[in-house]
Amino acid sequence: MAINQFAHFHTEIDGIDIHFIHERGKGENPMPVMLLHGWPSSFLQMQKIIPLLADPKSHGGSAADAFDVIVPSLPGYGFSDRPREKGMSVSRIAVLFQELMVDQLGYKSFAVRGSDMGAGVAVQMALAHPYSLVGLHMSGTNPSIPYIPPDLSPAEQQFIKDAENWRNTESGYALEQRTRPQTLAYGLNDSPVGLAAWIVEKFRIWSDCEGNVENRFSKDELLSNITIYWAEETIGSSIRLYYESTHDLTATWGRVEVQTAMAMLPKDLFPHPKRWVKPLC
Repeated sequence: MAINQFAHFHTEIDGIDIHFIHERGKGENPMPVMLLHGWPSSFLQMQKIIPLLADPKSHGGSAADAFDVIVPSLPGYGFSDRPREKGMSVSRIAVLFQELMVDQLGYKSFAVRGSDMGAGVAVQMALAHPYSLVGLHMSGTNPSIPYIPPDLSPAEQQFIKDAENWRNTESGYALEQRTRPQTLAYGLNDSPVGLAAWIVEKFRIWSDCEGNVENRFSKDELLSNITIYWAEETIGSSIRLYYESTHDLTATWGRVEVQTAMAMLPKDLFPHPKRWVKPLC
């Protein structure tokens, strides 16, 4: 299998077995970078970019730009343990991954790239340990609009419309996962067809595939990701992260002072106006 080309490891942190890929960069002084997936993804999300980051010279780049690449499976996802106690939120995972990077792998400073729930973990790491992180890279922002400026440009007016439409038509899954995850778990864990439908729907809607998911993902890619959820029985534990993070009273939220970059892609679900995103960076 393609995933066997990478160096896989397991380690126990605070009673939780954590799976991670650790590919050493081929360069003189590779910068360590942790890549964090979200839901309904897995560590497989990163398999195409790991070689580009770890060995850029072999792909037309410079060895000076090499990274040590660390790709963990979030607890409850992939090959990591399914949590057996309450409280495994994005802030709790941030503590585990900080220990993985600093105490177990020995990195004193590193970068973090995150999307979706992985972005939530990345933000918590930046808030709790800002001096460990040299930078964050995020896949845009979420559709929450706490404040609407009075002088909206046409692009900003369209953004408001698109975000509102997304909340009304596409966010039902998140509401269900953060309020009734166990109900979903029983149905999806017993039906491979139901599991595949629940997951592939998001790959189709959230990618610029023009309505045909195989324009962006091969059957092998889609089925490999689904198979990991099915074989490891992690759909329940993965969606429970929504519930635990919503009900976490210990998390600290605020302005991130770590240098932050955001990928503002033109075909995102609702491209954010740069004026609103710039203060976050």
